[in-house]
Amino acid sequence: MIAFLAGCESFPSSVEESNFQPSDKPVTVDTVTRNDRLAELARAQHPRILATYGGEYSDPKLERMVAKVVGSLTTVSNNPTQTYRITILNSPNVNAFALPGGYLYVTRGLLALANDSAELAAVIAHEMGHVTANHGLARQQKEAEEVLATKVVGEVLGETPTAKVALIRGKLRLAQFSRNQELEADAIGIKTSGLAGYDPYAAARFLQSMADYSNFRSISGATDPSLDFLASHPNAPQRIELARMHARQFGQPGTGATERDSFLAGIDGLLFGDTPEEGYVRGSTFLHPGLGISFSVPTNFVIDNTAAAVTATGPGDVAIRFDGVTLDRKVSLPDYIRSGWVTGLDAASVRSETINGNEAAIASARAEGWQFDITVIRVGGQVYRLLTAAPVANTTINVIARSVGGSFKALSASEKAALKPLHVRVITVKAGDTVGTLSAKMVGVDRKLDLFRLLNALSPVASVSAGDKVKIITDQ
Repeated sequence: MIAFLAGCESFPSSVEESNFQPSDKPVTVDTVTRNDRLAELARAQHPRILATYGGEYSDPKLERMVAKVVGSLTTVSNNPTQTYRITILNSPNVNAFALPGGYLYVTRGLLALANDSAELAAVIAHEMGHVTANHGLARQQKEAEEVLATKVVGEVLGETPTAKVALIRGKLRLAQFSRNQELEADAIGIKTSGLAGYDPYAAARFLQSMADYSNFRSISGATDPSLDFLASHPNAPQRIELARMHARQFGQPGTGATERDSFLAGIDGLLFGDTPEEGYVRGSTFLHPGLGISFSVPTNFVIDNTAAAVTATGPGDVAIRFDGVTLDRKVSLPDYIRSGWVTGLDAASVRSETINGNEAAIASARAEGWQFDITVIRVGGQVYRLLTAAPVANTTINVIARSVGGSFKALSASEKAALKPLHVRVITVKAGDTVGTLSAKMVGVDRKLDLFRLLNALSPVASVSAGDKVKIITDQ
């Protein structure tokens, strides 16, 4: 199957297109009227991108800022006949990509990480470089397997292989361009952004920010790394140095515009992290105000909150999946577990429980080298399922499953009301403010000091001065 993506990723054909329609109001710079054949191919992929990355993020102020950057780049691009259409994706992951025919995508997570328009221009111009160089048409799609996902979900729930991947980890192991294609897109992008009047050194600067973000994420596990820019783009110190080399053709550092103030004004108020519709991850706890429930995983586990499912992974290949189903109240929970949806069920293990005042049932199963704990809990008309899986040699699964299941609870009205989404807020540094005092203002995030420095591209020894504008994360 030919992959028609001209960006830095390709998407599996398993995403259901019937439930997603192409956006009729994306940020648009001109209309896609040329390259009609390519545009048709891109339109077919558009719903899959929306499905994978949380749909479209709508913010007119932000859209105008992004459209201005794209408009500046189109005036100097290598292919003056190419028009572009850009959509901001409602995803916390840091990514950008493009489709043939001029469809460009940037996530709100990337916008939150960038610090000026020149950095945004560098990323978008890189993706435009893939389009103008027709890289996507030369690449075959690669289908990679998520072994843990297939084992954990497949042996118990019997879903299709592609669904298993999405359910357990939300992973899309996406095809990559060759290193030469990436470096070619870097060169095209830096030339384009430099000719457009932007700081050409922004590309190297933002590559470094993304590398720092990747390191931070690998420790905090805040998002699904397979959906991030660096998962599909090679990154190395040599690549950053090559980017600086390309920038030198325009002059010394300090050349070109950054348009920092207009960029920060555009992202002020940007949603950060999870959406209310998908619930929130706060440390090792998942809370959903709409469903009115929460549960916690061990502190050494990483929670992935995706549109497909809430999953968590920990040491020893232990994995946890959470979802919900609607069940007739007349059906008892033990009978539901025995109803055939669990493969390898140990029927003698099924028993009724009460968890924090809620009707529940637990059971165990085993299939092809894996052991499973199944916990189902009824809250109102909904039944929630917690599936814990581990290799048969693992001796901690019962302790982990009982801990996670025992943490499940229904949220009170006041607890639900207290849950608010997080936003990027741009504030002005006042006299006496320090990196420490400013990072302490952030709420709803872990490792505040490290994240503050990361979001503001501050080195470990950098300080702030009165009058500077900085980003913080808050629920206000």
